[in-house]
Amino acid sequence: MQVSESELKRFIMDSGLVARKDIDAAEVKATAQKQSVGDILVSDGQISSDALRRITAYVLGMQFVNLKDGKIPFEVLSLIPEPIARTHNIIAFKKSADSLEVAMLDTEDLPAIDSVRKKTGLKILPRLTDDDSIKHALLQYQKSLKEEFGDLISTEAGKIKLVKDSDGEEITGDALKKMAEDLPIVRIVDTLLRHAITQSASDIHIEPMEEEVLVRYRIDGILRDAMTLPKQAAPGITARIKVLANLKLDEKRLPQDGRFKMETESDKVSFRVSLLPVYFGEKVVMRLLRETGEGFTLEALGFHGESLERMHSAMKQTTGIILISGPTGSGKTTTLYTVLDILNTPDVNISTVEDPIEYQMKRVNQTQVNPAIGFTFANGLRALLRQDPNIIMVGEIRDSETAALAINAALTGHLVLSTIHTNSAAGAIPRLMDMGVEPFLLVSTLRVIVGQRLVRRLTDSKEQYTLDAAEREKIATKDHFEAVLKDLIDEKLEKPATKIDSLPFYHPKPSAESDDGYHSRIGIHEILSVSSAVRDLILHGGITDAIEGQARKEGMLTMFEDGLYKATRGVTSLEEVLRAVAE
Repeated sequence: MQVSESELKRFIMDSGLVARKDIDAAEVKATAQKQSVGDILVSDGQISSDALRRITAYVLGMQFVNLKDGKIPFEVLSLIPEPIARTHNIIAFKKSADSLEVAMLDTEDLPAIDSVRKKTGLKILPRLTDDDSIKHALLQYQKSLKEEFGDLISTEAGKIKLVKDSDGEEITGDALKKMAEDLPIVRIVDTLLRHAITQSASDIHIEPMEEEVLVRYRIDGILRDAMTLPKQAAPGITARIKVLANLKLDEKRLPQDGRFKMETESDKVSFRVSLLPVYFGEKVVMRLLRETGEGFTLEALGFHGESLERMHSAMKQTTGIILISGPTGSGKTTTLYTVLDILNTPDVNISTVEDPIEYQMKRVNQTQVNPAIGFTFANGLRALLRQDPNIIMVGEIRDSETAALAINAALTGHLVLSTIHTNSAAGAIPRLMDMGVEPFLLVSTLRVIVGQRLVRRLTDSKEQYTLDAAEREKIATKDHFEAVLKDLIDEKLEKPATKIDSLPFYHPKPSAESDDGYHSRIGIHEILSVSSAVRDLILHGGITDAIEGQARKEGMLTMFEDGLYKATRGVTSLEEVLRAVAE
């Protein structure tokens, strides 16, 4: 149901929100650009999008709902999974016997309405709402889960009884298995896992302490306390996780590693489990891995401008090595899988050897190493070379044997992707030399080395500010800011006359979307192309600083400078950049 332009114009005029001359000017512009008068008024800042929705709802005789002031029952809210609600801006807020009222920003989004109808089997009644209402309702997903989780713990934990023998020692074996299958324990673990998925946690830590059990989630790279559980819940929770991961129930003295999968309405998640004996019991850490590595782009990961061009240039090569460097948790594997996804076409054979396989990819032959039986990266890579691959991914270069085999594979007509643990892109070169790789082999095979870290993204409610000269000097030298400004001008994001003094930066601001002003993460990168000048430095034993200096002369932004670039764009904050990498 569409609103005619004449009706919309008349009602906007009657509302008194926009002057007549501005409406007339918008009408001329709308005709020229073949757009709606309302859209032109919104884009010109004459009226807010929410005000336009209210007027549209009034003209259509459609109910407009405000969700900011009330709490939606969780059983109604959860009829639409959060990812669908967030993607399509559709919220279930009122249910009757045969119908469901949903609040939307766009009531013409028929695929979203049809999807909800099929899922619920109910008649869907669309209602218009505003941005703040949607944000408030989306926040209730997290709050409702926390409330449900807390209620569940207090209810179910009281039902848990430790099984002990006559000496007061906990019984192992069958008794532990029985405990792991008790309904209270099953419900607690299931809710804990689902809550972590909804919170977009990357890790779950379950830590036994003297009087209680601490549960922590790592969200956007930061560990946060989720809740504490009663001490008596620890053995059952640990046993339940061991059962899920197919681990030995009665083994409490040695570390154990396992894996299991879980499927929700919106996600298929693999949990990588690590158990470690500690003083008060067994600590459990679970890494959450989304099952698909597809769908990322290099731009979405944070690559841009010249850096992006260098990556695409290296990926067009049919031989050589693309190396990703950085510490644990810096997103190296995600970058590798994104490159693989782009290269994964029907005319190439891609084989990988990984520890562990973090994402499953179609048409890619993935192999899991198993050092316990002697199947190492080196052995796996040696076997892959007999599988007629075009592209090989080695999860990590850890030793001289793997390094030598990777170099040999690149020399014999393969494109090799891998990671290495170093603090910078230039630092990967002396690290490979330390592993025994000859400099002349490095210059023949290395295409690009990517150094990276992850920083948290700012939400839309950030606050802008500028730095004075004294503040800039404390943070970095003038040439860092000059390099960033040059890149911004080259990418036409700033005018050529822009001065360093006018570059904007942003502070995080807590909002309904985020308690600390951050949500999700993005990479900051440095892309070292192995040019002829860099090759000469490698052959003559150039140190890390000399190699990095030459790369900067050739236009490479360091990770710190790329962080400054993203801070001026409002993607992240200076505080985040300094936390992740400091010069």
